[in-house]
Amino acid sequence: MKKITNVIEKIQITIGVIFLCMFFGIIVLQIVTRHLGISVIWTEEAANYSFIWAVFMGAAVMVNRREHFNFDFLVQKLKGKKRAYLSIFNDAILFIFNICIFLLGVQVVSEFWNYTWSSIPQMKMGYVWLVIPVMAATMLIYTISHFVEHIRVIKAKEVFE
Repeated sequence: MKKITNVIEKIQITIGVIFLCMFFGIIVLQIVTRHLGISVIWTEEAANYSFIWAVFMGAAVMVNRREHFNFDFLVQKLKGKKRAYLSIFNDAILFIFNICIFLLGVQVVSEFWNYTWSSIPQMKMGYVWLVIPVMAATMLIYTISHFVEHIRVIKAKEVFE
C-alpha cells in the first residue's frame, strides 16, 4: 500500500509543480504584455485555474504527509495504542469528509462540464472542476493507507503486551 501511495504522491507533486510553473509563466507573460501594451485576455483565467490545480494537488499530498488537516496537540501527548486510536478517529473524520467532497465534486463536474471559459470558449470548465474529485479520491487513498498503518501499530502493540 505504501508503494502505491508513494507513486500517487510523486504523480501529484509532478502535476502540482507543472501547474505552478504554468501559473508563474502565465503571470510573467501577463506582466510583460501589459508593459508592452498588448492585451492578452486569457492570462488571468489560465493563471487562476492553473493555480487551483497546483493548490489542490498540494493539499492532497499534505494529507498524505500528515501536514494538513491536523491538530497534533493530543497526538504529541499520547503514546502507543492511544495515539493510534486517536489517529484512527481523526482519519475517520477525514475519510467521511473526503467521501462527501468526492461525491459533491463528481456532481459539480457533471453539472458544469460544458460551461466554458469566458476568454477561451473552446476550453471547458469541467477540466478545472475535475480537480475536486481527483483531490478527494487521492485523499481517500492516503487515508486508507494511514488506517492500515494504524492497525499495524495496534496489532504490534498487542503482540508485545
